Amino acid sequence: MFSKILIANRGEIACRVIRTAKRLGIRTVAVYSDADRDALHVALADEAVHIGPAAASDSYLSKEKIIAAAKRTGAEAIHPGYGFLSENAGFAEAVEADGLVFIGPSPASIRAMGLKDAAKALMEKAGVPVVPGYHGDGQEASFLAEQAAAIGFPVLIKARAGGGGKGMRRVDRPEDFGVSLEAAKREAKSAFGDDAVLIEKYLIKPRHIEIQVFGDSQGNVVHLFERDCSLQRRHQKVIEEAPAPGMTAEMRSAMGEAAVRAARAIDYRGAGTVEFIADVSDGLSPDRFFFMEMNTRLQVEHPVTEAIAGVDLVEWQLRVASGEPLPKIQDELTINGWAFEARIYAEDPARGFLPATGTLARVRFPESDVRIDAGVREGDSITPHYDPLIAKLTVHAPDRAAALAKLTGGLERTQVAGTITNLDFLVRLSRQPDFAAGSPDTGLIDRDMEVLTSVQQPGDTALAIAAMVEAGGFAPSVGSDPWLSLGAWQIWGQSSRPVTLHFAEDQRNVRVIAKAPSLFDIVFDDRSISVRLLENDGVSRRVEIDGRQTHVDLFETSSGVTLFLDGHTHQFHRLDPLDGGEEAASGGDRVIAPMPGLVKIVRVREGDAVSKGQALIVMEAMKMELTLSAARDGIVESLHVGEGDQTSESAVLLSLRPEDAT
Repeated sequence: MFSKILIANRGEIACRVIRTAKRLGIRTVAVYSDADRDALHVALADEAVHIGPAAASDSYLSKEKIIAAAKRTGAEAIHPGYGFLSENAGFAEAVEADGLVFIGPSPASIRAMGLKDAAKALMEKAGVPVVPGYHGDGQEASFLAEQAAAIGFPVLIKARAGGGGKGMRRVDRPEDFGVSLEAAKREAKSAFGDDAVLIEKYLIKPRHIEIQVFGDSQGNVVHLFERDCSLQRRHQKVIEEAPAPGMTAEMRSAMGEAAVRAARAIDYRGAGTVEFIADVSDGLSPDRFFFMEMNTRLQVEHPVTEAIAGVDLVEWQLRVASGEPLPKIQDELTINGWAFEARIYAEDPARGFLPATGTLARVRFPESDVRIDAGVREGDSITPHYDPLIAKLTVHAPDRAAALAKLTGGLERTQVAGTITNLDFLVRLSRQPDFAAGSPDTGLIDRDMEVLTSVQQPGDTALAIAAMVEAGGFAPSVGSDPWLSLGAWQIWGQSSRPVTLHFAEDQRNVRVIAKAPSLFDIVFDDRSISVRLLENDGVSRRVEIDGRQTHVDLFETSSGVTLFLDGHTHQFHRLDPLDGGEEAASGGDRVIAPMPGLVKIVRVREGDAVSKGQALIVMEAMKMELTLSAARDGIVESLHVGEGDQTSESAVLLSLRPEDAT
């Protein structure tokens, strides 16, 4: 076994590897960029080496800097985590050339599966079923359009390199193919340095089921059963589970054997995942699943496999990389219970899952019944430089119903303030009827998008509590006069206080009336709510609202208050009287940057006439492309950015004027 390893990654996966290494008595070396100087993975490691600026291309993607850090600190091996250089065959070769051990498969295995078109050809030879489509070298747009037409719409354009949904577009109509191809190629070039794509038949009701495989240097290969990863948005997984609902012993055996054949075909060593797409239009069937790709690394969702199989896959990686045989053979592996994992992101589901930034002013996870894998802590910032993952929440129970109940409860008890998150979306998704019934498919989120992502309007209870906060009603009481607790809000002789609550794009005017110490009436619209404060420890409050008692946690800053109530997060913000807000942009007169990022493409020039919905500017932020469109018809009056410019959040990128304006 190794005595010291370097982890060539950051965030959650770096912290995950460090935990297992510490348990095994292995010293760890972290690497960090300028943006991660105070990051959690740096604090947890035994040593840490600075490797460059915030841009991943100058730090976490620098093979030379990472290998130099390993040699400088005396590390014997490098664990790549997932993402970044984890599936870079050149990096694996360079590591081995410098006398270090790459904790992963051989460079040859990585190359064999690194390009999806070549991998599919290899799998066909190995007897593994593949999705119908075009996987050749021809990349001319007109030729690819012909292939798509021959396959039959809808089709899926996929980058042949990389993964994670980058360079992937579903196309339903021939007339949309050209624009989608251009966007997919551009995104693939940016993410992987390779703009080649393949075209596949898009299955109308597919499920994404993958098999965890593991091989050693003695030629042994096993599978550790399946994971269902069908719940996806923008081709990225959201909630994963193991085992897959509805899976029969016959189909599990067929998929497991196919995955092992795939691994043996490339002499695979270490942790890998063979991803299949299953046509479930008539239910799961062992003759209707197809190879999509193989990820030659540890997967983000590996904790659900660890939960049902009772293993530590990072420990297996370390043991296999050090030359040991697999800890278990196939007959020794069994499924125990059910597990779910939910990915908690800083993102705004109501705005197309737009990544969010901000400082994590409050972070609280459940203290029992869940596993939390996080790479951040309270006080850390979510920056535009890297993936906005906050944490993964994993649960395990004897059966699916019990595990799903744990998942919902764990998400409801999680509290994050300081940035927008997908927590409410995840809670709703965990309760979605088809998913709860064990019938997920990759189109489920898209079909229920409006219900799952709509901004939840605060109910009477949330409004009443927020009004109390704004009026100062949760401040410690002083004497018998209830208004003495209201500090600067007090105006002598006035029996009530007007309060304006701002939330999402809405606002509500209410009035707070002091009846007695800790007793208030909240009046809004045509009704009144009685609120009595029963307990107040400064964070958690117990209140009685119209005869019903409940607990509420709240987090207050100068910019607003976040309420954690009945498993939901409600954010109320305060307007800065010196800030004109976005009124200047009302009516669509300006195109505003929704977050910091890089201006990739400017599709118009000053003086151009544009129509509502027309794409104007393409930005790149947090590894994804954002297309900003015109909110109304008009003329481009002025452009404030050019291609290649970096821009800050809320920056004005482009100004429009009405067509008839002079």
